[in-house]
Amino acid sequence: MNVTFADIQAAHALIKDRVLRTPCFPAARLSELTGANVVLKLENLQHTGAFKVRGALVKLLSLTAEERTAGVIAASAGNHAQGVGYFARQLDIPATIVMPKNTPFTKIARTEALGAKVVLHGEGFIQARDYALELSARDGYIFVHPYDDPLVIAGQGCIGLEMMEDQPQLDCIIAAIGGGGLISGIAIAAKHIKPSVEVFGVQADTFPSMYDAYHNLTTDALYGQTIADGIAVKTPAANTQAIIEKMVDDVFLVSELEIEKALQAYLELKRIVVEGAGAAPLAALIHNKNRFKDRNVGLVVSGGNIDSRMLSTILMRGLAREGRLVSLRIKIMDMPGVLSEVSKVIGNSGANIIEVHHQRLFSDIPLKQTEMDVAVETLDRKHVEDLVKVLCKAGFETRVLSATSE
Repeated sequence: MNVTFADIQAAHALIKDRVLRTPCFPAARLSELTGANVVLKLENLQHTGAFKVRGALVKLLSLTAEERTAGVIAASAGNHAQGVGYFARQLDIPATIVMPKNTPFTKIARTEALGAKVVLHGEGFIQARDYALELSARDGYIFVHPYDDPLVIAGQGCIGLEMMEDQPQLDCIIAAIGGGGLISGIAIAAKHIKPSVEVFGVQADTFPSMYDAYHNLTTDALYGQTIADGIAVKTPAANTQAIIEKMVDDVFLVSELEIEKALQAYLELKRIVVEGAGAAPLAALIHNKNRFKDRNVGLVVSGGNIDSRMLSTILMRGLAREGRLVSLRIKIMDMPGVLSEVSKVIGNSGANIIEVHHQRLFSDIPLKQTEMDVAVETLDRKHVEDLVKVLCKAGFETRVLSATSE
C-alpha cells in the first residue's frame, strides 16, 4: 500500500468543505502539567464527535455511481460506524453497519439515527468484520474498512496537514493507535511538510498489538477490558504496520489508570470531554515528561464519544484517588440528635456530606450503638486525616472505608 503526501493533499481538497477544520491551539494549563508546550488538535469537535468521518468521506466520495447504488457496509461498534452513516446519508448511499452483539444500545440507536441499517453479529469486532465481508461478497456492498485502506489513511492524514499548517513550530505529534490508520496518515503528512518533526504513537497496555509489532515483541497480552475502546485492536494491519515501522519514531504504552487521569485532566483543566482513546496521547506525554520537556508537542484528541455513566464513574474515582471524595464509617450512639451532632462536626471542618447510609440491622456492635457510612467531599488527603481526628476527638469512632492507592 502506497499513500503519498499528494494523496493527502487531494483528500483534503476533496473534503475540506464538508468536514470541520477543527481547532488546533496551545493549552497553557496542560503545558504547566506536563512541562511541554502543548498544542491540542480537537477532533472531538468533528462531525459525530471523532476523526473517523474524514477517512470515511474520502472513501465514499471515491465510489462510482454503480457502487453508490449498491451501497456500503462497515463493521464497527463506535466512531467508524457513525462516520460512515453520517456521510452515507448525506450522499444518498445505502449503508449497513455490522456491530457486535454486545454493543451498547445507545451506540446502536445513534447509528440508526444517522440512517444506517444495523446488523448485530458476533461477540467482538473481528467476528463483526468477517460477517460484514461475507455480506459484502454476497450482496455486492462496498466494504469501508476502518483503517486499512489507502483512501481512509489519506483522509485521516488531513489532520497532520492541518496541524502543521496551523502550528508549524511543532516538534512532535502524539496520536493514539488502534488499527493505525490515523497515525499513518498523520506521519506521512507531517514529515513531508517538516521532515524533522517526530511522530509518536500510544496504545493501551491491555491492547498492545502495534506496540509489540513495532518493538518486535511476542505478545502475552490477555486483551482485557479498556476504557479506550476506540483503540482496542488485537491484530495489527499489515499495511498500516509497515507505514508505522517506517514513519513513526516510537510507540508507547499507557495504563488504564493513566488514561483515566488524562481524561480527568482534560475535563478539569480544559473543560473538554474526551473519550479514552482521545485521552491516551496526554497520558503518554505525562508518563514521558522528561522526554518531551520544553518541546512543542501536538496532541491529537481523536474523539469525545464517551458514555455519560462511564464518564461520571471515572470522575468520581479520580476524586476518591485525590482524597476529594471519601467514605467514612462512623460509630455512634443510636439515639435522637446524634446524627445532627455528627453533621455539625463535619460541616464545621469544611467538609460536605454527599450521602448517609444508616446501618442498624446487619451489625455485630452493641444494640444501643449503630454505624453509619458517610460519603464526604473534602479538599485533599490531609483534609481527610484532619476530619477523622476531629470526629474521633468529638467521641465518634471513625475509620476511612474508601482508600485508594496510586
